[in-house]
Amino acid sequence: MNTAARLSAYGVSLALVAVGGWVVGEAVGPSAGETGVRGGEDTAHTGVHRGAVGGAAQHQPEGLASSKGGYTLVPADTTLTPGVEEALTFRITGPRGETVTRFDVEHEKRMHLILVRRDASNFDHLHPTMADDGTWSVPITVDDPGSYRAFADFTPAGAEPMTLGVDLAVPGEFRPVHHELSRVARVDGYEVRLDGELVPGRTSTLTATVSKDGRPLTDLQPYLGASGHLVALRTGDLAYLHVHPAGHGDTGGPGIEFAAEVPSAGTYRLFLDFRHGNSVRTAEFTLDTTDTGGAPGSPHTGHGH
Repeated sequence: MNTAARLSAYGVSLALVAVGGWVVGEAVGPSAGETGVRGGEDTAHTGVHRGAVGGAAQHQPEGLASSKGGYTLVPADTTLTPGVEEALTFRITGPRGETVTRFDVEHEKRMHLILVRRDASNFDHLHPTMADDGTWSVPITVDDPGSYRAFADFTPAGAEPMTLGVDLAVPGEFRPVHHELSRVARVDGYEVRLDGELVPGRTSTLTATVSKDGRPLTDLQPYLGASGHLVALRTGDLAYLHVHPAGHGDTGGPGIEFAAEVPSAGTYRLFLDFRHGNSVRTAEFTLDTTDTGGAPGSPHTGHGH
């Protein structure tokens, strides 16, 4: 599937499932919280997404529930037709069941939508548009059958940032993909290496270096207000971690530093979106908290936007 069509780059997530296991993400009962009203156009990048990196310190990582703090992710449909372009439509409801229409800008957008199949493949990062009534919509084409997890990463006006998740079904024969540990990804002639360690319960630094023709790049273009955008998913349960560039973030390369905190030991899939030559590409990695980073690992193919 192509970038504009696949939901292809904000705690951590993932589990292998059979095609028959179509279930909607289990909701946690709403509690009291803030309400929202209509918002305007997107503005400039406003800073760090507070809830994502700190997710490890909360009761549970982000993205495991479809409802949190009184806010609920409500998809119009949970089944997608493979190979057909269609609109993925959803709403965010507030504590009294009202449709939320006002959102703060985070990373230059009011809504980030991540879609990934539950075997940690077919990752996509898109930005839906909102109608006046609070309905979000984005066109997608999902070619490969399986059970997918959709993550809505947003901040209701006046409330804390949050990531809600829901399962979507794409009927057909499901063939899971196995991912070997890898710190090096190759996509469209680019090579990206991810250095650093994931340390459970502690903030650590990951550094991504993007090269082309053997030369580290120093002219990476800003993407969502930074030189790169990194999402991490914990294998086993689809816990979600939106990792953020350390410092200002818009360095142009060659090294892009990220501050990451994982909630537990285990294996994580990481997806780096970077922009160069006016195109956004995604590099994919698989790290384990026991991996010391001494070896590059098997190269993993990413995808371009």
